[in-house]
Amino acid sequence: MDLTLWQYQFRIIMLGDSTVGKSSLLKRFTEDLFLESINETVGVDFYVHFLEVEPGIRIKLQFWDTAGQERFRSVTRSYYRNSVGGLLVFDMTNRDSFDHIKEWHAEVCERVQPHTVLFALVGHKSDRDAHKERAVRRDEAEKLAGQLGMPYVEASSKTGQNVKECFELLARRIYQGLLSGEVELQEGWDGVKCTAPQALQQQRASISQAGAAPKNNKKCCG
Repeated sequence: MDLTLWQYQFRIIMLGDSTVGKSSLLKRFTEDLFLESINETVGVDFYVHFLEVEPGIRIKLQFWDTAGQERFRSVTRSYYRNSVGGLLVFDMTNRDSFDHIKEWHAEVCERVQPHTVLFALVGHKSDRDAHKERAVRRDEAEKLAGQLGMPYVEASSKTGQNVKECFELLARRIYQGLLSGEVELQEGWDGVKCTAPQALQQQRASISQAGAAPKNNKKCCG
């Protein structure tokens, strides 16, 4: 794959409390590395990865890895508005990090209007489940994800389990949102960039004619 060529660019923001493992997930996904000890994010870190969502359709994924500490919140909030996707991450062994997910979700939704941000919920450190360290039941997390209108995945950056799946799930969700019209290209907004807007319009038209994906003009988080 020629990584200099891409049709779409999606900006995705990593959200969640400090130490839940957001940076570890990104490190595993973008570099296939796991570090037992990783420096705590200060402000925002930046990662890039390329993904082919279907034959010939290449996505450039820009990730903004935000610090979870309150003292950096004013910095990280400035990145919400120009994001089209959000990966909400909690630590399965830390109940408080799960309880704070609604706050993270609400905070983003308050600041992105009138744009659309699509989310996925990730329960991280699933490798700890075997050691009976789980503090959040799967059915609880699935229920919350359902209430917030997003998919749920349990992953481990240590073992690599489902790391690729959670990022690709969100990227494909955004791509389908573009095709259906749920996500719109808008001037002055950097959440999505498209190198061939006319091709996107043609794709939307063919899908609409086939009746496979009716347009949804609802502007909200999901």
